[in-house]
Amino acid sequence: MSSLRLPPADAELSAYTGWTRAHWEAVADHLLASVVPYATDDFAQYRLPGRQSRSGPVSDGLEGYARTFMLAAFRIAGAGGQVPPALLERYAQGLVAGTDPAHPYAWPALTDMSQPLVEAASIALALHETRPWLYDRLSPAEQERVVAWLAGFIGKRTPDNNWVLFRVVVEQFLAEVGGPYEAAEITSGLERIEEWYVGDGWYSDGAGKNFDYYAGWALHLYPVLWARMAGDTARLERYGERLRLFLGQYQHLFAADGGPVHQGRSLTYRFATAAPLWLGALAGSSPLPPGRTRRIASGVLRHFAERGVPDERGLLTLGWYDTFLPVTQSYSGPGSPYWASKAFLGLLLPPEHPVWTDAEVPAPIDLADQAVALRPPGWLLHATREDGVVRLVNHGSDRDRIQDPSGLPDPHYLKLAYTSHTGPDLGEAAGFDGELVVVAPDGAVARRRRIEPLTTQDRFAASAYCDDLPAGPVRVVTASVVDGPAEVRIHQVTAPAGHRIRDGGHALAGETPLKWQSGGGSGDVNGESGGGSGYVCGYMSGDVSGVGGVWASARRPDGLASVVHGLHGYTGAGVATAEGANAFGRHSATPYVIADAHPGGTAVYVSLVLLAGTDEALRPPVARVEGDQVSLELPSGDSATIRLTGTPTCARVVNGGDRP
Repeated sequence: MSSLRLPPADAELSAYTGWTRAHWEAVADHLLASVVPYATDDFAQYRLPGRQSRSGPVSDGLEGYARTFMLAAFRIAGAGGQVPPALLERYAQGLVAGTDPAHPYAWPALTDMSQPLVEAASIALALHETRPWLYDRLSPAEQERVVAWLAGFIGKRTPDNNWVLFRVVVEQFLAEVGGPYEAAEITSGLERIEEWYVGDGWYSDGAGKNFDYYAGWALHLYPVLWARMAGDTARLERYGERLRLFLGQYQHLFAADGGPVHQGRSLTYRFATAAPLWLGALAGSSPLPPGRTRRIASGVLRHFAERGVPDERGLLTLGWYDTFLPVTQSYSGPGSPYWASKAFLGLLLPPEHPVWTDAEVPAPIDLADQAVALRPPGWLLHATREDGVVRLVNHGSDRDRIQDPSGLPDPHYLKLAYTSHTGPDLGEAAGFDGELVVVAPDGAVARRRRIEPLTTQDRFAASAYCDDLPAGPVRVVTASVVDGPAEVRIHQVTAPAGHRIRDGGHALAGETPLKWQSGGGSGDVNGESGGGSGYVCGYMSGDVSGVGGVWASARRPDGLASVVHGLHGYTGAGVATAEGANAFGRHSATPYVIADAHPGGTAVYVSLVLLAGTDEALRPPVARVEGDQVSLELPSGDSATIRLTGTPTCARVVNGGDRP
């Protein structure tokens, strides 16, 4: 397959990205052409290369068809059907073959809790958008087979999360073509998400605190598209107002270079993160100027295209930039990444729409540093214009309530911080970055899970967690204060005497080994991790004069640095390195600070955590601790006073002081 060929950049229309509608069409066409060699007979399935999902090759083959059909549908409908006839013919032929039970590559039936239920929703949406050019041109017998296969969804059980919306769109399509459907099932799916709406435009993906990109690419997307299908103006107004609130915050999740904050599951869908931006314009419910919608969305797609996505075969692989299986889930198969097709929703907007014709408008990060409190998920976003980095401080989302309580904490939800330029170390390497842990003398570890959100305000948030170790219970209350690129963490730890306290910074990764420094020593981590997914730690105790106490840092060749300073309570610092553990590069390094021996009872620890692209941002603040009160002099010149009152429990509130 030839490499991706793009039209010339248009610096006048798109001063920030250079991308236009023609670029989006070129990427869509390249993706659609590149999967053709992997089609089965009659294009019923696309058996793409890569690790199979838990559902097996037949379901995976259906997934390849359904998710690329969604992309084809946006391309076809956006062009008013004026596309190469072969594109329409492939998906029409595959539809007829897949719904024929006698065909050797027939699609699996829709059964309770099965992956094909997900794919049925993509097919229903695609059929709705392409109906004049595809479904309506099928013979009556072929239409009956399509309806019969989709009608298998009626009465089937789904997980109690975003899956309830797949039934809604499938049965709505059945209703519009005169097929069987249950109106009560459509209504119940729409009513179910009302219980997960938590305000300010945010949904949890099911019960609990499951906040991630599913809020945008599923829980907003399907209800709005359903309302368009059904012509339900009242619900569209309700969903549109929620989407408007959501996008006002969501626009801040993208770096200046287009990189999305790396948090949550199904990250292999990559630029599907742009879908709710286009959705707002499609529904007439966006608070963003049209030129800003395109600037951010095009920035996302360009970000991945410039980093080798799709790959040299033109395929979307299981990973982030390159193939990287640890970022996937057991339900992820070779066709799964094509949920990224949702990013092309903007093609449904006509070429003369202002999102395509208006000049690009700067994103907030293009204009100034940003600090945004997202109260429903318990997040603080702080972004810096100089280096274009977005950082998410997490005091609310954990997803742990639906995880195996005996399993390991999920590193995509339970970290204290995520960014647009880093991802957590995964697998055997997990456990150093982005978390405060208490380590018993025998090596047992108390870790953050089941986060109890306490408060989220302007530049300030707090949460607590509890765990148990053989020597006794552990309780940690953490408050974060953000200032430019800096996050100051204040931990009030109640734990048995003699246990170690460790606070980790951001796991910085690259394709070559990183330079690191720890407590005044320095070195090159090349070769230390021994290959594979091995994991080693550099550790140095003692106080280093002139740099605000103990500290550690890691730096990439491009100048991006991850730094941790121990401002109070810490006695040493180190750098943990790994190989093959991070989605952002083969080699990763995580600076951390450590207190050798907790005194027993309750003690306070204060650290500075930085991810920054300029040395000017690396000045540590001053922290003064008097009992339960911490006074901070921040790099910006602001001050903050934080009081941690009483004996911490998982339900106790931490109160912010005068600032911020």
